[in-house]
Amino acid sequence: MNSHKLLIIEDDLALAGILDRRMSRHGFSCLQAHDASKALLEARQFKPTHILLDMKLAQDNGLNLISPLRHVLPNVVMVLLTGYASIATAVEAIRLGADNYLAKPVDTATLLNALIERQTKGELVDLIELDEKPLNPKRLEWEHIQQVLNLNKGNVSVTARQLGMHRRTLQRKLLKKPTLDNRHSEVC
Repeated sequence: MNSHKLLIIEDDLALAGILDRRMSRHGFSCLQAHDASKALLEARQFKPTHILLDMKLAQDNGLNLISPLRHVLPNVVMVLLTGYASIATAVEAIRLGADNYLAKPVDTATLLNALIERQTKGELVDLIELDEKPLNPKRLEWEHIQQVLNLNKGNVSVTARQLGMHRRTLQRKLLKKPTLDNRHSEVC
């Protein structure tokens, strides 16, 4: 993977740093951009083979960057990352030219598969030595809640019933998202 160049377009500096470290360990030469104008400039100069694009970029929307990036780099592998996943935005991202759409948090194996999938044309990607650290229990619980919530299309009451907790308890847990960069995990 030595020839893979990755442009990370993310306004959260801590998360951008985590992504940079993780992908560098797997052979990507990484560069970060933290806003839309810098992202377009870096795309022209750096000429990445892969792009990780956050959907929410401060005042900008990552969806608005997909077409200009695709115009500048027609063969780039582009993955949109979002903490606000929905079917409508996933469909729109793919329609605009993104190759994949992933909801945060995302583990390294899933991210690598999304970045490399198009180039391997369906072949299984060898992801041995992922050096993943185990997630802390609060992070695991939060991710499980997010999965059940997504399956229930955002319905908090139904999700609370399925998880066996009071609706207000679930709402409080949803507001207390565990940190991305802690001593127990480096999940994006």
